[in-house]
Amino acid sequence: MDLFISGFNILVIALGFGTLIFIHELGHFAAAKWAGIRTHAFAIGFGPPIFSWRRGLGFCWGSSEVVVRRKCGRAAMQMTDRELAEEGLGETEYSVRWLPLGGFVRMLGQDDLDPGDRAVTDRGFSSVSIGKRMIVISAGVIMNVLLAIVCFVIAFSVGVPFEAAVIGEVAPNAPASRAVAVDGSVPAGLRPGDVIKSIDGQQAEAFVDVQVAAGMSIPGEALRMVVQRQGSDIAFDVVPEESPVTGMRGIGVMPAASLTLSTIGDLRDMVESVVSTLDIAAEVGPGWSIDTIDQQKVANWGDLERASMDVGGGSMAVGWAGPDGQSVGSTLSATPQWQTLVYAGATASSVVGYELGIGGFVPLVKIDRVPAGSVNEGVLLPGDVVLAVGGVDGPRMRGFRAAIAEAPGDTLAMRVRRGDEPIDLVVHLTRSGLMGRTAMAGVFPAYAWDCPLMAAPMMSVEGGDETLAASVPDGVLPGSRWVSVDGVQIGSWRDVWMAFRAAAARGAEALSVEIENPTIGRERRAVMLPIPSSARSAMAGLQWQPPLPSWCFDSLNVVRSSDGNPIRALSMGVQETWKFIVVTYLTIDRLVRGSVGVEHLHGPVGIVHVGTKVMSRGFMYLLFFLGIISVNLAVLNFLPLPIVDGGMFLYLVYEKIRGVPPPIGFQNAAMLLGLMLILTAFVVTFYNDVMRLIQ
Repeated sequence: MDLFISGFNILVIALGFGTLIFIHELGHFAAAKWAGIRTHAFAIGFGPPIFSWRRGLGFCWGSSEVVVRRKCGRAAMQMTDRELAEEGLGETEYSVRWLPLGGFVRMLGQDDLDPGDRAVTDRGFSSVSIGKRMIVISAGVIMNVLLAIVCFVIAFSVGVPFEAAVIGEVAPNAPASRAVAVDGSVPAGLRPGDVIKSIDGQQAEAFVDVQVAAGMSIPGEALRMVVQRQGSDIAFDVVPEESPVTGMRGIGVMPAASLTLSTIGDLRDMVESVVSTLDIAAEVGPGWSIDTIDQQKVANWGDLERASMDVGGGSMAVGWAGPDGQSVGSTLSATPQWQTLVYAGATASSVVGYELGIGGFVPLVKIDRVPAGSVNEGVLLPGDVVLAVGGVDGPRMRGFRAAIAEAPGDTLAMRVRRGDEPIDLVVHLTRSGLMGRTAMAGVFPAYAWDCPLMAAPMMSVEGGDETLAASVPDGVLPGSRWVSVDGVQIGSWRDVWMAFRAAAARGAEALSVEIENPTIGRERRAVMLPIPSSARSAMAGLQWQPPLPSWCFDSLNVVRSSDGNPIRALSMGVQETWKFIVVTYLTIDRLVRGSVGVEHLHGPVGIVHVGTKVMSRGFMYLLFFLGIISVNLAVLNFLPLPIVDGGMFLYLVYEKIRGVPPPIGFQNAAMLLGLMLILTAFVVTFYNDVMRLIQ
C-alpha cells in the first residue's frame, strides 16, 4: 500500500511539474501565434517524440514528420504556408517526448542551437518587430508568474497549513541560546514558547520564514527578531551560524509541536516504537493526544517540556485523549537531555554527523526493533547490545552504521550482549542504492541508555571544545562498564548523566570515576577526569526533558487563509509571489557569496522527492509548493544568461539600441557557454538529488 501511495504521489508531482513547464511553453507559443510567427513545433519534454498530433493527420505514434514526408516527399517545415494549406496540414506539430525535463517551442527563424538562423519570410521570428519578439520571449516567464499567483490565490482561498512561528526547542549553545535582548530587559536567549512576530522588520507568518531568513542571512550579521513572551514584545539580536550537521545557516531552533502523536507515514512506525518503550496503555498510539499533565490542561509540547523540567527526575500523571473520544491515564518520567557531540568535519552529507552522550562519552548501540520480514528476523533480537561489529569493538552509532554500509560481502560478524551473556553472530545484509553499493541489516538501532557500557570515547568534537573523554587513559577500552562516579554507584546512563551534571553544577574541577574494563578478570580502574570550564558550563546547562521527543508529535500549525475574501486572496497571492521572487534572487546572491552551498540545490529528481513529502500535508500545500516552483522557474528563466529567456531578451535590447543583433560569433560562443552552465547545473543537482535518496 505504501508503495502504491508513494508511486501515486510521484505521479501527481511529476504531472504538476510537467504542468508548470507546459504553461511556460504555452506562453511562448500563444505569444508567437499572436505575433504572426510561424511555429513548427510545440513539445513537452526533450528527445524523440512518444506521440504527436498535427491538424490534418491527427494522432501519430512518434513524430508526425514521418507521415508528412511519406505523404508529401518533404518535411512540413520545408513547405510554404500555401503548400501546407493545399495538403490540408497544420504548420505545428504538438508532441510529448521521452525526457520530461523541460519543453520547447520551435519557431521559424529562431533556433537556440543555431543563433545564425534567420528567416526570410515575413512570418519568421526575426521578421517581426523587436517589441513583439520581446513579448514572445518574456511570455513564458509571465505565464509562470501568473500561474504562481493563481496557485497561491486558490490555496489561500481554501487555507494552507504551515508550522506556526513559535519556538519549540532551542539547541544548547546554539545562536538562539545566546540571542541578546536589545534593551537588556531580559536575560540572553530565546525560549521555547516564544512567538516570533517579525524578522528584520518582515512579519513572520510561519516558521519557514525564520528558516529562510537565517539561511539567507549574510555571515556575521545579526538578525533583529521580535518575539512575544508572556504578552510582551521583546527584540533580540541573533547571529545565525552554519550547522555542521545540516550545512545550512540557522539559529538552532525547532518549530513548536502539538501534543498529538504523529500519523504521518514516515514517522508512524518510529512513533509506535518510542511509545511501546513507555508505561502507556496499549491502545495509545498515533492520533492520540496528551490532554492533561498532573490534571492541568496543556496545549503544546512546550507545556510538556516545562512539566518535565519541573518534576526533574520524577514522574508526572498524564491524561490521554483518543481520536474517537476515548481517554486513558498513564505515568511518564522525565529523561535526561543529552549533549549533541558533533564529529569534527561533519557535513550535511555525513551519514551520522553527531552522537548523543555527555562529556565525550557515548553509550553502545542496541537493536531497538527488527521488523517482520527482515533478513535478520530471528538472528538479532530487540534489546541486543552491540559489543563489536565487523572487527570494531564498542562501536558508536556512526561506526555501527558505517561497518554495515561498507561491508564487502553479504554477511557480517557481530558480537552482542543478550541478557548478561555475549553472543557471536553472523548477520545477513541486503543491498540498496546505485548499483547495490550500500548494505543494510534490516534493523532499527538506538542508544543503549539502560546498559552502563561505553562505546569508544570521543576525544574531540567539532569546534575544538574540550571533552572529559580526552583525559581517559589508554588502558580504558571500548565496552568498559561504569562502576561509580564520585562514589555514586552506576546502574544506567541516567545515573552517569545525573552525576556529571551535578558535579558541573557545583563547579567541580574533576570527577572521580571507577571503570571496569571488558577484559579477563574484569579489571577495575580508578580515573580522575578533569572538567574543563567549557565542558562544565555545557553540562550544567543540560535539563530534564520529556520521554516523548517533539518529533513524535504533529507540528503546531497555523492556517493562512483569506477567510473567503477573494480580494484578500489575490493580495496574498501577489505578495507571496513577490516574496519568493526576492528569495530566489537572494538564493543566487548567497550562492555567489558562498553562504549557501551548491549541495543544497535541487534538480527535477529532488523536486519530485520533496514534493512526495509535501503531499502528506494535503492538496492545498501541494498547490502552494507548485506555486513556489513556478516562481523559481520564472526567475531562473529570466536570468541574463545565454540560452535561457533572459539572455535572449538581452540580445533584443542590444539589437534595439545598436540596430543590429549581436555578432553571430558572440552568440555561438555564448550559446556554448550557456549549454555548459545548464549541463553543469543539471549534473550537480542530479548528483545532489541522488545522494540524498541514497542517504
